[in-house]
Amino acid sequence: MSSASSAVSSYSIVCTELSFAWPDGTPVFDRLDVAFGPGRTGLIGANGSGKSTLLRLIAGELRPTSGAVHVAGDVGYLPQRLPLDVGRTVAELLGIEPVRRALRDLERGDLSEAELAERYTVIGDAWDVEERARAELDRLGLPHVGLDRPIGTLSGGEAVMVGLAAQFLRRPRVLLLDEPTNNLDLAARHRLYDAVEAWRGVLVVVSHDRALLERVDQLADLYRGRIRMFGGALSAYEEALAAEREAAERELRNAGAEVRRQRRELIEAETKLARRSRYGAKMYATKREPKIVMNARKRQAQVSASRLRELHRDRLEAARRRLAEAEEAVREEPGIRIELPRTEVPAGRTVAVLEEVTTPAGHPPVSLTVRGPERIALLGPNGAGKTTLLRTLAGEPPPTGGAVRVTVDGVGHLPQRLDVLDESRSVLENVRAAAPGAPVNRIRAELARFLFRGDRAELPASALSGGERLRAVLATILLAEPPPRLLLLDEPTNNLDMPAVDRLVEALAAYRGALIVASHDLPFLAAIGATRWLRLTREEGLTETGPPEPW
Repeated sequence: MSSASSAVSSYSIVCTELSFAWPDGTPVFDRLDVAFGPGRTGLIGANGSGKSTLLRLIAGELRPTSGAVHVAGDVGYLPQRLPLDVGRTVAELLGIEPVRRALRDLERGDLSEAELAERYTVIGDAWDVEERARAELDRLGLPHVGLDRPIGTLSGGEAVMVGLAAQFLRRPRVLLLDEPTNNLDLAARHRLYDAVEAWRGVLVVVSHDRALLERVDQLADLYRGRIRMFGGALSAYEEALAAEREAAERELRNAGAEVRRQRRELIEAETKLARRSRYGAKMYATKREPKIVMNARKRQAQVSASRLRELHRDRLEAARRRLAEAEEAVREEPGIRIELPRTEVPAGRTVAVLEEVTTPAGHPPVSLTVRGPERIALLGPNGAGKTTLLRTLAGEPPPTGGAVRVTVDGVGHLPQRLDVLDESRSVLENVRAAAPGAPVNRIRAELARFLFRGDRAELPASALSGGERLRAVLATILLAEPPPRLLLLDEPTNNLDMPAVDRLVEALAAYRGALIVASHDLPFLAAIGATRWLRLTREEGLTETGPPEPW
């Protein structure tokens, strides 16, 4: 990566003929050209289209196969999956711990001149770094998070907000955010929206969060390896895309009608030519004209017939090309299809029981009974313990007090960080490990329903996008032996584009076991038909509630 030259003009990020492929040869980009200028840009596209990969290339985490990435100024990057060392502290994640140590050393005194010079160099002009860090955490709704608090005690949403605070403290010229609202509760999301609107540098954000995408200046649409820019926010983009889609579908209908018309005309022409051929043969047989004249007419008729056939076939081929182009212009994404009849749980049967369960987080004791094919929506702010509760139900880790009883075979746990896959194994190998007795051909057939067809099933887990990873984890869980009759989902719509969320809703409609979903996505919880609503807070513990309003 290098600084942009003066020829790059006002653009802060320029990708020129950028190509990239994974080590196994799977291509992502082929000679992509794109530039990002000042302001806030939302980068959108289907799962697996390469959005996260593009951010990693711009941030310098990946190197292009060919082409170049030029960035003017320093880059701040918040990845989709934070590489968290649970033993580190909040100050270390914020990147201020070296300055804090230098400040403590100065306060302690007894330093040599060389040591003093070294400490002053580390501190620079960051004498108020603790105050600024504290102010940034407070602004992002984390007044209860201390600088020395271990990362491992933070919720997923709290960790994301600390990661954001680290970037806002640095104030890089170029800021890259990959799905920053994942795991954030509603209050935290609004604080993030405010921070994004206040950002005055260059911002490129990958997101499927509609509210966030309404706060950008332009949208970059990544589709089939190419990017198109649309001025304005998400609503303006959707209006433009709807008009394009309507025109494309109209062209598809017209092209289909043209193909059918050309087929009919070709058949009619062939019929006329056959009739003429029979008439000519009859005339030749009766010898009503001189042989030399009839042979000349025969040759002329054959040439004319050949030209007519070629004309109609050319027209048909042109109509077919137009139809293929029209089909290409209409965006249609395939859907997940799941059938899980063996997961059924009879109504009223006790599935799981929590009795006065306490966890290391020190939250109030939790009691809960799950019966039959209940669909439980688990709500609550970041840090309330939703993830810990689901992990405790899944048996990892055991509670510090109380009792947990699961009375059905098979518990499927979709964790928030999707870290259940063996990164060195392919999607197929991960599923086979969960269902070692299942025939390979059957697993391949089932993986096709999760959109891993052919070579896609051989992709290593390390090369999956966020949406692909969720589908792979979901496949690993649902195709396991024995099949899960209790399914625990922790923020399942993270990393999914809007069509993919719709497909996940359809997939879960086929599930007949008990379902507990922790999510801040209220429309999703309503769409999957939640039958019971629970709220978990640090102060009150677990309480029964109703569907939040408004939807």
